[in-house]
Amino acid sequence: MDSPLTSEGITQAQTLARRLSEMRFDLLVSSDLGRASATAAYIATETKLPVLLDARLRERNYGIFQGLTRPEAQAKFPEAYRRYSDEDVNFAIPGGESTQAAFERSLGCLEELAAQRAGQRILVVTHGGVLDGLYRHTTGLPHVGSRVFTMVNGSINGFSYECGVWRLDFWADVAHLDGKPLDDV
Repeated sequence: MDSPLTSEGITQAQTLARRLSEMRFDLLVSSDLGRASATAAYIATETKLPVLLDARLRERNYGIFQGLTRPEAQAKFPEAYRRYSDEDVNFAIPGGESTQAAFERSLGCLEELAAQRAGQRILVVTHGGVLDGLYRHTTGLPHVGSRVFTMVNGSINGFSYECGVWRLDFWADVAHLDGKPLDDV
């Protein structure tokens, strides 16, 4: 859902922005949803880069489950929740999208950026689901199932793209947070 940064999130974003200002980037692109775009605004202030907002970098749309806890979704929509729990990557939650569709949307955006800006360093501010999908794609993990890797809010994750192939360069760098994430996704 589209939500603002918490006070913890603001602290993370400001700390992250200061760290990123020490690096060189050619382009700053962000999801247009609240937390990501607010984080990107802090980064823009520090890096002096304008922010390009792109809705394709949004988190997965959970349709009728939006705003509900897992137990609430299960109680209110038992059949849809059962299908969702089966981890079928092609099951689109009513009013929302499937894991596969969300992944294809975000990957398409990232590959388009990489192709259009070949040789440039692109800073992307996005959400855990987008990062999860790219990590799994890059490392060959299935797009469903429990994570075997840590997702950390406010971390820096590095990927490179050459000749149509993604490579994971580094993951979950939280040195700017004194090595201590404020929270884990």
